[in-house]
Order: sequence, then C-alpha cells, then structure tokens
Amino acid sequence: MKLKGKRALITGGAQGIGQAIAQTFCRAGATVYIADINKENGTAAAAALNQERDNSVHFTLLDVSDDNGWQRVCSQIVAAAGGLDILVNNAGINIRKPIEEMSPDELDMMYQVNIKGPFLGIKHVLPIMKSAGGGSIINMSSVCGLIGHKYTPEAYTTAKGAITTLTKAIASRYGEFNIRCNSINPSTANTAMVQNMLKDPVWREQRLGEVPLGRMAGLQDIAEAALFLASDEAGFINGVTLPVDGGVTAY
Repeated sequence: MKLKGKRALITGGAQGIGQAIAQTFCRAGATVYIADINKENGTAAAAALNQERDNSVHFTLLDVSDDNGWQRVCSQIVAAAGGLDILVNNAGINIRKPIEEMSPDELDMMYQVNIKGPFLGIKHVLPIMKSAGGGSIINMSSVCGLIGHKYTPEAYTTAKGAITTLTKAIASRYGEFNIRCNSINPSTANTAMVQNMLKDPVWREQRLGEVPLGRMAGLQDIAEAALFLASDEAGFINGVTLPVDGGVTAY
C-alpha cells in the first residue's frame, strides 16, 4: 500500500473531493484525520471509512480560518499518532457572484477560508514535519489558479491564484527540510452540487464545451492525483501545479 504507516490530515474531508481523498488514502494504508467544520457529515464520513479499516480514520472539528483551532488539531494528532506526514489543504468555498455584485464581507469570507485556511495549516504543520525529517503538503487550487476563467467569480480566481503561488513559495523555502509542497489544479469537479447545476443546459454546454476530454473531472481523478503526490513515488516532485482538467489549460 502506497501510504502504509503514513499519517494524513485532510481538511474539508467530510464530503466531495475531500471525502474521496480520505477514502483513497485510507485504502492506501494511511491513518487519516478528517478535519471539517461540519461535525455531522465528518463523523459520518469517518464512521463509514472505519467499516473498511477499523480505527484508522478519525474526525476532528476544525474551522480552517481559526488559528487556535489549528493549534488544537495539530497537538491532538501529534499526541495520538506521534506526528504528521501529509497535509491536504482541501477545504474551500465559492460564493458564485461576479466582482460587480460581491460585497466586501463576502470577499473576506472567501479569502478567510480559501487563503487563510491553507496558510495557517501550513504554518502549523511545518514544525511537525521538520522535526520528523520531511512530509508532503498538497494544496487544492484550481484551473482558475492558472488562467483567467470567464465562468468563475473573480474572488475565487484570485484566491486560487494565491494558493498556486503559496505552494511554490513553500516548496522553495522548505524543500531543504525534505518537505514537498505541490498543488492540484482541477477543472470543474463532478460533485453533487455540480450534478445539479448540469441540469441547466446553458451551464452544461459552457462547462463541458471547454474540456477537450468532454466530461467533468471525477472525484477519483483528483483523489488519485493527491495519492500520487502524497506517496514516495513523487519523492522528487516539489513546487508543481498539477492540472487535473481534461485539457482545459492546454489551450
């Protein structure tokens, strides 16, 4: 198993992409900590995975924009597991309003979760990984962190652009500690919310029409990319932005 003996923390792991990553890491042998602001969904997700690998998956409540919350969660994991090998900064939100309609409070909320959350997560796991001799940090960015995207709100695009460059900054500074930092930059993922939005024929034509492979990114497509970047097979991959986008950014 690719992640046997590894300890992984996944934010936003209660549903969608994060849950798919948690399941994939669990099956690859990792001890998984699901961190999410939704206690009910997070507890259920951990319980479901523990039916496959008993007591290898744990849920912890976390608001990723809360510095004290990060301190608490990291301390709990170190006390229980002795350290942390993998951090997946997956939690994120998207308020779907164009720049002309978005309020300052909505903008702040977007940045609190999508930028401050990963920033704080990295801040708190770095000392743990340094003391352990290395680790893998994976940030969930977006194709919108690589290109301008006419169908995506500008606040989301700027937030994901920040994550893309934060990834490279961490990779360049902390690589000497054997800490790798990479980002995954997916196109629109086939989540439950997206499946509902695909019922709109205009929206469906826009999103499917821009993908050379002709479909949405599957949750497992993204989870498998995360598994590779977390594993020792990617041991010399650092500072990479990996599009999982069916060719959207190939134009």
